[in-house]
Amino acid sequence: MSLDRIKNDLDVANLIADSVESSGIKPGAKLVLAYSGGVDSELLALGLSEFARQHHEYRYLLVHVHHGLSDNADAWVGHCESRATVYGLPISIKRVVVDTGPRKSVEAEARNARYNAIKSQMAPGDALLTAHHLDDQLETVLLALKRGLGPKGLSAMGSSQVFGKDKQLIRPLLSISREQIEAKASAVGLVHINDESNSDDKYDRNFLRLEIIPRLKARWGAIATTASRSALLCAQQQAVIDDEVSERLPAFISFSQGRYSLDLGLLGLQSDNWQSLLFRGFIEQLGFAPPSQTQLAQSLSQLLTARQDAKVELRLGDLLIRRYQGRAYLGSVIDEKCELPLHKCIEVDGSSLLDQGAEVSLSLSKHKRLSITKQNSSDRVRLPDSTQLVSIRFSVKGSTRCHPVNRAKARELKKLWQEYGIPPWERERVPCIFYDEQLVCVVGYWIETRFLCEQDELGLVFTSHQV
Repeated sequence: MSLDRIKNDLDVANLIADSVESSGIKPGAKLVLAYSGGVDSELLALGLSEFARQHHEYRYLLVHVHHGLSDNADAWVGHCESRATVYGLPISIKRVVVDTGPRKSVEAEARNARYNAIKSQMAPGDALLTAHHLDDQLETVLLALKRGLGPKGLSAMGSSQVFGKDKQLIRPLLSISREQIEAKASAVGLVHINDESNSDDKYDRNFLRLEIIPRLKARWGAIATTASRSALLCAQQQAVIDDEVSERLPAFISFSQGRYSLDLGLLGLQSDNWQSLLFRGFIEQLGFAPPSQTQLAQSLSQLLTARQDAKVELRLGDLLIRRYQGRAYLGSVIDEKCELPLHKCIEVDGSSLLDQGAEVSLSLSKHKRLSITKQNSSDRVRLPDSTQLVSIRFSVKGSTRCHPVNRAKARELKKLWQEYGIPPWERERVPCIFYDEQLVCVVGYWIETRFLCEQDELGLVFTSHQV
């Protein structure tokens, strides 16, 4: 194809218009371009400027991320700011620090830092535009094969997808080859950045781009197109699987006391394939990255074959998988640390709780607070005497005798933990309220019979909440 033909045929503004329309992006949304200044994003920026002149119903922003990994990074900032002026588009420069420590993937860390920086410039309903193209798709498929991924990984990149919880990501150039982009850029005399790191084949994508894909294309000229077609077929099959998993999974999941759990007894009745699909779906639904197939199989084996009373705790990166009373629970290693109480015992000035209209808020952990309010309705604890010491305690002895409201007899605390289905790792984080040495309530679970207010009597309500 001649340069003149490419110049006339490749209309990036129209590609953007098609992507915006098919993605249902609403007027008033901000279209944010991940703008590196490389030839791909430069051509997309040019197309966005042409689109913006015809579509005033949207807002626009170029975001250039300064990673600090190249000696030329400052010069690139100058280039991008200058070109943004030419395009008539606003630009934001975001400086990030990339973790290049041992056993870290610079590519992955830079990508995470970049996307986090871009998200900070976006609001719900906004859309991110990236300049991924047909050859990027081929690279992604080959990397998925190298990692042994299944249909979801082989689906590679979609032309549009959810970005975060309430934003979108669109790829207007995904059907366009690198050769077409470079020819178009040359035809219109586009000035762009050449990142020297693109020639370093120690990075997997560069190795494929420099060494492997040219040979594949020399043998099979349409391989990028056919690989993209395979990715689309995998995406269609994965969509059917996801729909079926979404329909079946709720029957296996329960939610109680702020925790989701998976019924392992019911899961064990399914075929091996469905066990894997449902367990992976449970992990993903709770927002965790899915483990490898080997890790998944080993985790399922330990969870499903363990004795009823066995303690099972598995750590896969940041993911914690635990078994209790025939159910699987998921947690984050980082969140677990943040949820640990700041102190084993917190004392409260009892006189402050007796003040009319007083409300007390206490920090229990990095992300949890306890509110103490005075009320004369709902279930509440009677007020302490002016001489009593009020304390919030954690890790209370299991032998402590308790007599919850609506129970005929008292029981040991460890028996009540089991009765209420509170997993062992959660018990040390449940605040227990004491007046002197007398337990008066276990926050979120029960009030002791002797300390329950009657009728219109003024009392205290203890509520723990995340912050």
